[in-house]
Amino acid sequence: MAKIFQVSARAGMTRVVEPIARALLRAGVTPNAVTVAGTVGVLVGALGFGARGHLVAGALIVTLFALTDLLDGTMARMSGGSTRVGAFLDSSMDRVADSAVFGAVAYWLATQGNYSGVAAALVCLAAGSLVSYVK
Repeated sequence: MAKIFQVSARAGMTRVVEPIARALLRAGVTPNAVTVAGTVGVLVGALGFGARGHLVAGALIVTLFALTDLLDGTMARMSGGSTRVGAFLDSSMDRVADSAVFGAVAYWLATQGNYSGVAAALVCLAAGSLVSYVK
């Protein structure tokens, strides 16, 4: 059942993402620029909003900009394939974004005196950093 859902969800996302990717490529935007812009947006959402306690706004901004991760990969494939530099940049920016999200959560929880929550957020931050190595 999960595999069927995954295939149909991927097909639906492709219908949304590919036209946007195509338009950005036509406009001269590179996949690497989308990667960096997405990371900057996540940083704004996490550090500018989430760390200050505006959790819903922060989560919405982070989610919106995290979706650019689908876009940059699609753009790379459409423009002839990914490069080693692009793959390195993408994975590095993903770790920066993850760190900002969990760091912002840890910071906000610390300001609220929720130290067990801080510990949980830091465990998630450390575990998330291992993703690149586990692959």
